[in-house]
Amino acid sequence: MQFIKPNKNKGEKDNPNPPKSPKIGRRQLLSNVLTAIIIFMLITSLYSVIIENRKAEDKTITLSEVAQKVIVGEVKKLTVEGENLTVLFKDDTTQKSKKEREASISETLKNYGVSPEQLSKAEIEIKSDTGFSFWLVNILPFFIPIIFILLFFWFLSRQVKGAGMQAFSFGQSKARVIDPEDINQKVTFKDIAGVKEAKEELKEIVDFLKNPKKFLDIGARIPKGVLLMGAPGTGKTLLARAVAGEAGVPFFHLSGSEFVEMFVGVGASRVRDLFMMAKKAAPAIIFVDEIDAVGRVRGTGVGGGNDEREQTLNQILVEMDGFEPAEKVIVMAATNRPDVLDPALLRPGRFDRRVTLDLPDRDDREEILKIHAIKKPLGEDVNLRVVAERTPGFSGADLYSLMNEGAILAAREDRKKVAQFDLIRSIEKVMLGPERRSHILSKKEKEITAYHEGGHALVSSVLPFADPVHKISIVARGYAGGYTLKLPLEEKRLQSRKEFLDDIAVALGGYVAEEMIFGDITTGPSSDLQVSTALARDMVTKYGMSMLGPMALEGLGGRTIFGKGLGDREYSEEVAAKIDAEVAKIINEAFAKARRVLKDHRKVLDAIALRLIEKETIEQEEYEKIIIANGIMPKKRKEMNFASK
Repeated sequence: MQFIKPNKNKGEKDNPNPPKSPKIGRRQLLSNVLTAIIIFMLITSLYSVIIENRKAEDKTITLSEVAQKVIVGEVKKLTVEGENLTVLFKDDTTQKSKKEREASISETLKNYGVSPEQLSKAEIEIKSDTGFSFWLVNILPFFIPIIFILLFFWFLSRQVKGAGMQAFSFGQSKARVIDPEDINQKVTFKDIAGVKEAKEELKEIVDFLKNPKKFLDIGARIPKGVLLMGAPGTGKTLLARAVAGEAGVPFFHLSGSEFVEMFVGVGASRVRDLFMMAKKAAPAIIFVDEIDAVGRVRGTGVGGGNDEREQTLNQILVEMDGFEPAEKVIVMAATNRPDVLDPALLRPGRFDRRVTLDLPDRDDREEILKIHAIKKPLGEDVNLRVVAERTPGFSGADLYSLMNEGAILAAREDRKKVAQFDLIRSIEKVMLGPERRSHILSKKEKEITAYHEGGHALVSSVLPFADPVHKISIVARGYAGGYTLKLPLEEKRLQSRKEFLDDIAVALGGYVAEEMIFGDITTGPSSDLQVSTALARDMVTKYGMSMLGPMALEGLGGRTIFGKGLGDREYSEEVAAKIDAEVAKIINEAFAKARRVLKDHRKVLDAIALRLIEKETIEQEEYEKIIIANGIMPKKRKEMNFASK
């Protein structure tokens, strides 16, 4: 169970191609090797059988028998071809034999008692031994096993290479290159909605790649590196591709993690190879996605730094320093963690141009939705403006997923057009996951969940600085047993202390409702407690919104294990105790506020819960009718202010 406030910092994208398990790779390699050995043994055995049969066929008659047949006059013709002897009898049957080496057929038969007169009764034909026959019979048997052995080792090397042990290609760059002439992969600024300021900043880069002389003549030096910063899904990679598309230059794309392998020196070698390829193809753009994988602060972490990662970073710095003013190669990189990057990367002369990509506002979201809707047939009732208003905090990637899920829902129901209802349903699916209708609640669980979600909604409607409620449901979605969807009336870039306090009280509304109505607590509020505690700690340690005063005790990115070392912190045990006390104070005050609201409006809470038990889902219009009937007015845009209460 959870209440939903759109997250302004979505999680990382999922990898469509998860890496294979090393255990599975080794098992596959062993299977292939055994298969090759079995095939080789079968072919060798078959060849041996054929040779033996052929030899058996060739020795069908001995020389002594041939001599005896000649003496009695049964032989019509003798044909000699090398050491092979073909005997044609007067009854037109033939048999094969072998004559003595380095002796003529007459001398051979004379030794077996055949007189010249007896031999003269049979016709003798001498044929020269052909080179092909000699090779086939005498040399090929020696070469065939060698050929099979060579083929076996070739096959084995191919399998080893496929298993990732490419001994001779470790240091080669794995960058993917997008050709500027490839229309199917070309992206321009027209294909990207929003991020207006970012596009203006990058137009200078495009102009330099097209007309470098204009800058060089006036003594200007274009930035060597451009760092794109922003939350996941905001379009950093797409924007970098658009720069290459606008300039019409090759685009070398790879991830920061692709530099580093288990072998020492591979990352640095790949960096050198990448920059060499880009210089040969200049003008060109090198794009390194997730550069924080190799660009973290050096010499940090448990037990010191990572030598291989740091060597890779050092090589990147050296290569960027090696650019001449006339070299038309721009290095672009993307990260959502600029706070962990090494200062050497960010100094002037390297990544000195930094472009921030914010989450799209309402107008930008509408434009993004229009782009993703181009190839989708929309129904007459579709209003993308309404969808944009209901998706604050969504990134470009989230909006793409929303439109795609809407199309899937329409296709699943055998409809030819995407309706507004499909898009509205997709919002919740992107935020929480698909509905779990099969997750049937017992009567008691259904009642608890209804009061839990009703507690969230009622506290949000009563407190002045909380967002209005748009939907309540006790149908399970994803990991949530139920949810309360609340959306702001207007776009906000800043959040006040009073808004934080009301949000914490709303998060605790479900916990308070369970305790007040049933006298017990379930596991349902676990995620709510995590949200409220995290908000309270951020107020104390990041935003200076507590009795500790205007102090930032943790960075905006949070303190990580590998930042300065395990267990390191920038404050004393005494300050840590004060932080814990302030967090507890904020939580307790918010708890008391939520309890006061629910106690004063118990009648409204019962009405909301009973309606949820009956219908399972309440939309905004019906919910507002319930609270208006009980004397609570829904929030409107003009009522939102920061006046002291």
